[in-house]
Amino acid sequence: MSQQINLFNPIFLKQKKHFSAVTMAQGLGVILLGSFVVAGYAQMQLGAIQDQAASTATQLGSTKAQLAKVSADYAPRQKSKELEAQLQQVESELRSQTQTYDFVRRGGVGNTNGYAAYLRAFSHQIVDGLWLTSFGIDGIANEFELRGRALQPELVPVYISRLKKETVMQGKSFSQLTMVNPEVDTPPDTTANPSAASAQKRIPARYVEFVLKSSGVPSDASRQAGPAVEGAAGGLGAAQ
Repeated sequence: MSQQINLFNPIFLKQKKHFSAVTMAQGLGVILLGSFVVAGYAQMQLGAIQDQAASTATQLGSTKAQLAKVSADYAPRQKSKELEAQLQQVESELRSQTQTYDFVRRGGVGNTNGYAAYLRAFSHQIVDGLWLTSFGIDGIANEFELRGRALQPELVPVYISRLKKETVMQGKSFSQLTMVNPEVDTPPDTTANPSAASAQKRIPARYVEFVLKSSGVPSDASRQAGPAVEGAAGGLGAAQ
């Protein structure tokens, strides 16, 4: 007579793990908390940019009033070139800050911190006598293009050298730097020869324009409009 012995023990079966409703609720709570923290940080950044834009707008109004006073006091003498240059710079700075605010506000939540890091880098290392007029960042904020002006050509390499010290710029290289000295129209001097009132002259501007690109940015690349950072964005401007 044969006898069968069962050596199988159910305890050796692979046990399935089930998450309890409490555990799942805790995980969801952590995710929601992280979302609130990211949203709060982005809101703080937008508030800071708004404050800077308001401050620059006030400065712009003061500069316009000063220019108008000088024009009235010394009319019909030639306008103060220094004040006009200062006014253009402040206007560019205001446009820069406005565009920066709109740019960050419209940007994707996932890239908010990345874009903010670039904006801080562009503004922290600005050089006196140099300002940015625009910039572009690709979709994942790995490549960028800067456009600006400088009162002296040698200020551009100084700015690049400072820019490389920023943490967000570590490991990045610049593939192209272009500098040109544009020509601008100047009103004729009618004090010596009134008949020359209709004459127009083009003279070299008192600044150079430059374009700086990091590696991998094509010349016709689609760019997300960034701040016209001619002061960037009290800003990314010529004066700190």
